[in-house]
Amino acid sequence: MKFAVIGGDMRQARLAELLHKDGHDTRAFALEKIRLSEGAAQETTAKRAAEGADCVILPLPLQSREGMLTAPLSGGLHTVREVLSALSPGQLVLAGRADGASRELFSSMGIEFTDYFEREELAVANAVAAAEGAVGLIMQETAITVWRARTLVIGFGRIGKLLCHRLRGLGARVTATARTQADLAWIRAYGYEALETAALDGCLADFDVIVNTVPARVMNEARLKEVGAERLCLDLASKPGGIDFTAASKLGVRAMWALSLPGEVAPVTSGEIIRDTIYNILREKGVAV
Repeated sequence: MKFAVIGGDMRQARLAELLHKDGHDTRAFALEKIRLSEGAAQETTAKRAAEGADCVILPLPLQSREGMLTAPLSGGLHTVREVLSALSPGQLVLAGRADGASRELFSSMGIEFTDYFEREELAVANAVAAAEGAVGLIMQETAITVWRARTLVIGFGRIGKLLCHRLRGLGARVTATARTQADLAWIRAYGYEALETAALDGCLADFDVIVNTVPARVMNEARLKEVGAERLCLDLASKPGGIDFTAASKLGVRAMWALSLPGEVAPVTSGEIIRDTIYNILREKGVAV
């Protein structure tokens, strides 16, 4: 097959190398800051990369900011519209975590696409890398051991579950939060302390490390005042995030927003995860890979 890999970070760079290694004709665009060691061709325009491609793979996330393609490995700025304009009718287009504006753009340009971030196999594997990366950041950014650290994990989705498991394995004292009674029951069943996400007021000073996984403003100024400057607040949530960073800065709270953590800490594994997910999508569409 012929693939075009357009934009993205080290995950997409690794993906391009893997596709080429698997014997596919692979062309890349907006990755020129890195030399693709396995020989995938670097093109100078999106049109040259996408020309004749059976499958066009766009970044995860698709946009870095409004209208702009995520392309930290490119020397230039590229709009999503610019890239979509380079595609040909009938091409299979895959993109990761496309927001509402991007979806409207695809629709207005008559381009059908599949969001590979919505695949459960990718989301779970991605959560593994995020959880491991979070543990690494906690070790790096605090002066205490994870062992016996009082840790609060806000949200008990995929990342929350995996992070709690890994923190407990290192000896941390783990509390997790959830909105539903069903999730609270699972938190207790796993042996963690449980709190309702809406009922955090008055207890945040009890924790050494607070990790948010909820993409909603759960750590507002009032709650950050409870935290204090000596504790670490780590936000793993996608935009808009869950921590008020303006308030954190004003209050002197140590707060970090670890966006796209899998691509930062495990780009090789993350590239393999995306490659495997794309192959699954193609096979389900009856395409041999």
